[in-house]
Amino acid sequence: MEKYILINKPTGWTSFDVVAYIRNRIRASDPEKKKIKVGHAGTLDPFASGLLIVGVGREATRNIDSFKALPKTYVATIRLGAVSDTLDSDGVITESDLSGKTRPDFSQIEKTLQSFLGPQKQIPPMYSAKKIGGKRLYMLARQGIEVKREPVDIEIYDLKLVGYSWPLLKIEVKCSAGTYIRTIADDLGQKLGVGAYCEELSRTRIGNFCLEDAVLPEDFKL
Repeated sequence: MEKYILINKPTGWTSFDVVAYIRNRIRASDPEKKKIKVGHAGTLDPFASGLLIVGVGREATRNIDSFKALPKTYVATIRLGAVSDTLDSDGVITESDLSGKTRPDFSQIEKTLQSFLGPQKQIPPMYSAKKIGGKRLYMLARQGIEVKREPVDIEIYDLKLVGYSWPLLKIEVKCSAGTYIRTIADDLGQKLGVGAYCEELSRTRIGNFCLEDAVLPEDFKL
């Protein structure tokens, strides 16, 4: 069995949960497939949902990295007026002190978002799956350890303000591989002076592959 599957990862699942679920279903269906390899292209955080490409079989998993470099599109809901230690809704939330501050209006937010367009450097967040010194950053963060992270080159190809009603705004972002939307949310909050974190996140495209063509893990056909 050699194939690629488009999976709609539910919130609360890790990307590894999806891989393990599909692997276990395949192995349970056929004893001869107990050693089948399953892997994914591009990690999604547990709080996020959306498109995950899963490779099944030795050749498929061997070539899975070819998908990782493709541009990605996300739809994110950002909450203004508060910050999170993980930059998302899974973290410890702290309300911002907005005394004497004016809530940003639609045009101000739209203008600020445009400042994120183009090539740039971004520092990966501590709560991420990125490895430094052989250890996942989020594992170090959970131990209260913060390490220096080198900025990486990313590019924001397109960024649209889809909707806004204080304190929530929704954006659509098309970006290069390796971009952290949580970091964009945090940076946006800092630029607006009110704080922000990513409350919801969905990956809707990987290259030309679309979320509309994906299935939930339990609907995967063997």
